[in-house]
Amino acid sequence: MSYADIMARRGEILRRATGLDYRQFSRGPLTFDYDAMMAEVGYPLEQVRRIQSEVGVGGTALLELRRITALVRRLSPRGKGARIFVKDEAANPSGSFKDRRASVSAYHARRKGYRGLIAATSGNYGAAVASQAAIYGLRAIIVQEVFDSRGRGQPEILEKGRKCEALGAEVIQTTVGPELFYLLLQLLEETGFFNASLYTPFSVTGIETLGVEIAEQVRRITGRDPDVVAVTHAGGGNVTGTARGLRRAGCARTQVVAVSVDLSGLHMASDRDFNRKSFTTGHTGFAIPFTTWPDRVDVPRNAARPLRYIDRFVTVAQGEVFYATEALAQLEGLERGPAGNTSLAAAIPLARQMDADQVLVVSETEYTGAGKHPTAQLAFAAEVGVEVRAGDPRENLPGTRIIIPIGPADLSFTEVNLDRLRESYVRRAAQLVERPLEDHEVTFLAEETRASRSRVEQWLAGSSEGV
Repeated sequence: MSYADIMARRGEILRRATGLDYRQFSRGPLTFDYDAMMAEVGYPLEQVRRIQSEVGVGGTALLELRRITALVRRLSPRGKGARIFVKDEAANPSGSFKDRRASVSAYHARRKGYRGLIAATSGNYGAAVASQAAIYGLRAIIVQEVFDSRGRGQPEILEKGRKCEALGAEVIQTTVGPELFYLLLQLLEETGFFNASLYTPFSVTGIETLGVEIAEQVRRITGRDPDVVAVTHAGGGNVTGTARGLRRAGCARTQVVAVSVDLSGLHMASDRDFNRKSFTTGHTGFAIPFTTWPDRVDVPRNAARPLRYIDRFVTVAQGEVFYATEALAQLEGLERGPAGNTSLAAAIPLARQMDADQVLVVSETEYTGAGKHPTAQLAFAAEVGVEVRAGDPRENLPGTRIIIPIGPADLSFTEVNLDRLRESYVRRAAQLVERPLEDHEVTFLAEETRASRSRVEQWLAGSSEGV
């Protein structure tokens, strides 16, 4: 049961815990058949919608943010200021879009005779797995990375742990470090439970219904497709599933904008930095690594492949998300948690650049609670030495200062250079095989990054001209 022993058995443990033999999709050390892997789920879209409907997942309201839209138009040049809508995913059983992810895993686990589900997560997904397990009469174990070496845990993570326990799950909490994945594998082997990973095809397929519903509802309300859908981005599942759903619905021209909180400079596995970030998800500490190399997860191949689907990638400052959270509550009467409001913080300045007859959708909201409320998060930040004050959000410094904007005109976003991320992905892939790439491998990298073969070849040759 040593760390080395468990890691040596990793492949077999995961095969038993998912029922998926990822080796069948492999086409070499670098390439695999992504479409075949996604099709292995075996549940067509309409069946997924029925599965979710039967347990109260999905079918959430699309709400027009009329007062925020009016505010945006007052700040915009004449003829600018897109209509802003939000998909109210807080209405799902556990309070977030992640019920969609957990629903297919729980349904499949019961159908295949597993006695329970295990998930390693510090976020809303744990509550979603616990909720769906309860609905299907299955056990649930949630493994959370919670504490630094002084035994302190962020209010938001502790809140989610309490919610998981309220829904009947056993919650195992760890300190920051590599033991999380080791413990997950150990528990999967000991219990024989299903690995309800965030990154299996079951999980990502469950999110596709979100994109389909957005398309259908926007068409019904406005008579057109959404022009922009802003999606909070962390591990990539949200943008991948939502974008795949939009494509299924025929939204060929809808732009998918990934949005993350800028936490640059903070290391997510650092004992010091772990509690100096006020966001447990939707931030660059996950988004950048997972975009440039998705297969750093608890399954051999990640079903979330963000570079295949992102049209733009922008970041916002921490204080801007807290401001957007307050604006949503006080202008629209919707008190929601911070993750979905990451996209709302970017949607406000994005809408100012769009025409008034265009439609921008924020893809999700999430539930809020005592530990997730901005007051709790900001109070904790101050306790660990982070300065919190009002001012110019450009003065924000992750882990040091959280600056709350004074007014809505102060909200902005920073564009992330997607070509730099694509180049990083391609170069890392080349280092993996340590030899000249074969033709089919270059084709695979072009598909992975939505880049031309010539551009991939340029990156492989080491040229960064024009990037």
